[in-house]
Amino acid sequence: MPPRPARKPLNTYHHGDLRDALVQAALGQVELGGPEAISISALAKKLAQPAPYKHFADREALLVAVTAEAFRQFSAMLREQIRKPSKRSKLSRFAQTTLDFGLRRNGVYRLMFASRVMACAPKGSELHAAAMETFKLLLEALEAPAVGMMRERSALKIWAALHGVVMLAEQGLLTGQLANVSREELVEDIVEQTKLALSVAIEAAEKNDR
Repeated sequence: MPPRPARKPLNTYHHGDLRDALVQAALGQVELGGPEAISISALAKKLAQPAPYKHFADREALLVAVTAEAFRQFSAMLREQIRKPSKRSKLSRFAQTTLDFGLRRNGVYRLMFASRVMACAPKGSELHAAAMETFKLLLEALEAPAVGMMRERSALKIWAALHGVVMLAEQGLLTGQLANVSREELVEDIVEQTKLALSVAIEAAEKNDR
């Protein structure tokens, strides 16, 4: 069995390696304490690098890069789930994966969906591209033809509904006891209602076009 390569000392990162190392280390901070936990000075100390500003102009620029990486990881999970063979619909798998991600990695989820990073990111940034890729996967999961903007509107509705479930559940405000329903069952209700409403709307639109 060949010997494992030695780990690279923290202070010997090349330019591209250090940028990625900063992003990954910052993502680790977010996992533990949410968006507020990111500290450039702490990252510099951890990586034994005196000048992280060579890679990011300020904390906001680092937040954009970290959030973009979070979306890429989220999209990778969604892509794997919705494209593997299953008896469950793609939309159900998308929705349940989102719920699991939001509750299991809530610090990262809040960075992505409950912070001002996206709103403050420059247009055309890597963050906007990464978030759009996630939205495209949602459109794919709907498994519906493109009729006007119905598919896109349905995608936005279910995204908003899923976000509400995640945030309420994370805050302890959605136990389901009053309605005798679990969070997973509630998400399935949202999925089925979305699919039905979209199907009816598309059918009506196609009839009007005949």
